[in-house]
Amino acid sequence: MSFSANADARIYDGTSSSILTQALWITGFAAATALAARLEIPHYPVPFTLQTMLVLLAGAFLGARNGAMSQVLYMGSGILGLPVFAGGTWGVWILAGPTGGYLLAFPIAAALVGYLLRERRSLTAISLSMAAGLLTIFTVGTVHLYAVMIHDIGNAIAAGFLIFSWWDALKLGAASMIYFELAKRWPKVG
Repeated sequence: MSFSANADARIYDGTSSSILTQALWITGFAAATALAARLEIPHYPVPFTLQTMLVLLAGAFLGARNGAMSQVLYMGSGILGLPVFAGGTWGVWILAGPTGGYLLAFPIAAALVGYLLRERRSLTAISLSMAAGLLTIFTVGTVHLYAVMIHDIGNAIAAGFLIFSWWDALKLGAASMIYFELAKRWPKVG
């Protein structure tokens, strides 16, 4: 592993690194997302958590493919019975509930952020890329919430998107700054 201050350097080169190294990073971000789910403020029908911040950081640091894989691993762990979802819940039925759409959007959002940040390092580009990832999560999540529970688009937007706007603005700012600062030292994991 080469650590360099060069703006084009990476913690590891995804094409020449071992599969084990990539698997460790993917597993690490899946585990971090699980921990972020447990840091929650209960709210009905969807709790406040730190998960979306980890989804954005997974895409930024790991790139599109590995970022998405970390979130597929996170979801798969919960579907197969590990209590990794908010509230310590697990199981495939969670995907049919009010939080299912948000969870299903995690791999898509991580891939989008990773794709958009392939060569961009400015704080503006980082923030806009992560905002696109958040918008993806909230669009899919809100539509799913509308379809499975609320059945009124105005109320679904209020309960599934607007209520979280201040919280996710904070997480977006934190994720953007974390990535911006660490990318100066070790630009992109994979």
